[in-house]
Amino acid sequence: MAGQLTQGGALSLLLFLTPAVTPTWYAGSGYSPEESYNEVYAEEVPAARTLDYRVPRWCYTLNIQDGEATCYSPRGGNYHSSLGTRCELSCDRGFRLIGRRSVQCLPSRRWSGTAYCRQMRCHALPFITSGSYTCTNGVLLDSRCDYSCASGYHLEGDRSRICMEDGRWSGGEPVCVDIDPPKIRCPHSREKMAEPEKLTARVYWDPPLVKDSADGTITRVTLRGAEPGSHFPEGEHVIRYTAYDRAYNRASCKFIVKVQVRRCPVLKPPQHGYLTCTSAGDNYGATCEYHCDGGYERQGTPSRVCQSSRQWSGSPPICTPMKINVNVNSAAGLLDQFYEKQRLLIVSAPDPSNRYYKMQISMLQQSTCGLDLRHVTIIELVGQPPQEVGRIREQQLSASIIEELRQFQRLTRSYFNMVLIDKQGIDRERYMEPVTPEEIFTFIDDYLLSNQEQARRREQRDVCE
Repeated sequence: MAGQLTQGGALSLLLFLTPAVTPTWYAGSGYSPEESYNEVYAEEVPAARTLDYRVPRWCYTLNIQDGEATCYSPRGGNYHSSLGTRCELSCDRGFRLIGRRSVQCLPSRRWSGTAYCRQMRCHALPFITSGSYTCTNGVLLDSRCDYSCASGYHLEGDRSRICMEDGRWSGGEPVCVDIDPPKIRCPHSREKMAEPEKLTARVYWDPPLVKDSADGTITRVTLRGAEPGSHFPEGEHVIRYTAYDRAYNRASCKFIVKVQVRRCPVLKPPQHGYLTCTSAGDNYGATCEYHCDGGYERQGTPSRVCQSSRQWSGSPPICTPMKINVNVNSAAGLLDQFYEKQRLLIVSAPDPSNRYYKMQISMLQQSTCGLDLRHVTIIELVGQPPQEVGRIREQQLSASIIEELRQFQRLTRSYFNMVLIDKQGIDRERYMEPVTPEEIFTFIDDYLLSNQEQARRREQRDVCE
């Protein structure tokens, strides 16, 4: 006979009546070989839990830290953990719900899920090059981080970022940019006087002072103008330096180098003469020499120097007609008067009626200007002793001087002959027939003129035309 479970009972009793035989033992059957044949036993059976919605606390009361549970119970609003209650879970601002958003009180007296509130955080902001930031509340919600840059840099982008509810920072990451130009300071402007006999001055200076306001790195410095230690001509010269930093910012500075030349008043050439000067002709240290035209000789100081006081030394000489002293004791004494001053053209003829002589003198008389420009003095030796005549212009030579000149220069009385002597008293050319003045001038211009005379000739090329 078996007893059945009554409604609401906790146990069911099962009763068995068996013959008095030795039973077979089966492992796990609940029987034992030593047990009595007529023994009755009872087996407990778990009873099903009764679902009672009227129990006010079927599940434990929900309490979510940093959050809130909004519950709806079948028994009304005052019950928050009775069977069948459904709760909506949420977190306070600044927290994020991890787990189920909605749970229900189950017959097992447990809620259908779990959840908790985790404080919201943003990721740590990376450091920016050449800058930094400070935050009001670290990486938590609503924390504001303000950026700043090191000296010499400027911030480009968002100056501040805020940790938002989605766990991200507002805005974007800024950068620190070097936009400040370097600091550069040039030397002071300077003024210098040119050296004696020069139109330039050598000027030195120290390099500019350069500093970068950001990372201190200067990549290059360029110079526009002459290098230190250069020779500068007269006038003002602008020297400009430009410095560049690593960010290609640049800054420039400049200064002035002024060179002055001490100058004397411009000298005027003497009447019937000319000047030859060194350097510029009027600068400190310049020397000017006075020269006289043919047929004139200098009276006074041969040269003058421009002094640092901007005044010329000495006083100007004058050019006076050359005075030839024919009352000398020898031909050498006569020729010495022309040394380094005049060239001589000595014309010799057997008598005044000589055809060659008349032709030559006629051509020379028509070329007086060209002869004077080339410093040529004519000496005539004409006739036979005792009627022989020697003259320089209108001055008559003595018979002894005439004889010495003929012997010294090997001039014969037998036929027409002529000799050209340079300023050093050297026989340079002989003629046995008349020649045109142009031929004489060409020879002198090509072979006998000094450098100064050549320059003078270029200036006076058309004087006689």
